[in-house]
Amino acid sequence: MSLDADTIVDRRRLRRKLTFWRVVTVALLLAIIGAGALLVSGRGAGWTSRPGNYIARIKVQGVIRGDTERVEALERLGKSNARAVILHVDSPGGTTAGSEQLLTALRKLAAQKPMVVVVDGLAASGGYITAMSADHIVAQSTSLVGSIGVIFQYPNVTELLKTVGVKVEEIKSSPLKAAPNGFEPTSAEARAAIEAIVRDSYAWFRGIVTERRKLEGSALDTVADGRVFTGRQAVELKLVDQVGDESTAIEWLAKARNIDPKTPVRDWQLRDRLGDLSFLHLGASALLESVGLHALAQYFAGTGTLQAIERMNLDGLLALWHPPAAN
Repeated sequence: MSLDADTIVDRRRLRRKLTFWRVVTVALLLAIIGAGALLVSGRGAGWTSRPGNYIARIKVQGVIRGDTERVEALERLGKSNARAVILHVDSPGGTTAGSEQLLTALRKLAAQKPMVVVVDGLAASGGYITAMSADHIVAQSTSLVGSIGVIFQYPNVTELLKTVGVKVEEIKSSPLKAAPNGFEPTSAEARAAIEAIVRDSYAWFRGIVTERRKLEGSALDTVADGRVFTGRQAVELKLVDQVGDESTAIEWLAKARNIDPKTPVRDWQLRDRLGDLSFLHLGASALLESVGLHALAQYFAGTGTLQAIERMNLDGLLALWHPPAAN
């Protein structure tokens, strides 16, 4: 059946109108979602001048990297009306530089506000460095604590390249430039240089444990061999002070820092970028998909994935714990 010109024109107009109103609807709904996200993500910054007493609850979770936004949020918290801070830690660690940055920021906060740490599930390597920022550490009896050590890992694909017949050529200014690189056997000189860096960073880590937990000699050697310990074991080894949870931390604040135990506890967000709100990406993706804008839906769905990949793109020395893969 043939269509006359007027019918074709009418259909094209209808299609353009439909597309226009789809875009308008999506834009309005995204604006509403964005406004809600701003209210959620801006809670921490908004409490700087909020009247009334409260205990701020902050959380450090996942892999630790350098993060100036988190440092700024901690600085704002130090200037807020919070009477005290409860820091929840659930992290396997991360880069040594990122862990050092976080420790420095938290120590400055602890100088301004009474602070106590609660280990929720894991405070290992850089996560334990974070936990040592407070003068009192509470851990659940089955939490994992410790992994005091530093690691430098790199893949070596020399044999694989030989198998597939690929050879990497290079010209560099000195033998130790960009060594080890994974494309050739690691030289004794390169290995020695990396080992020196690891030993120096390990000594720095041990020094923090000595300073913050007052462990030296054989007591320090026992806990600093890279192992993790349960919360109960960590109390005996003086890595943590008490077995318990947030209520235990509040009791300590009341007893040791004269904080009213009835003071309300409020979450203080350390990150407030919309890009970190995965629910926004998922919601926007579903909304766009529902109105037929598939390309935009895929973009929004992929944004959160790309950010997750970027966060795992760790570089430099690691103070990171991970259990060995099962055989």
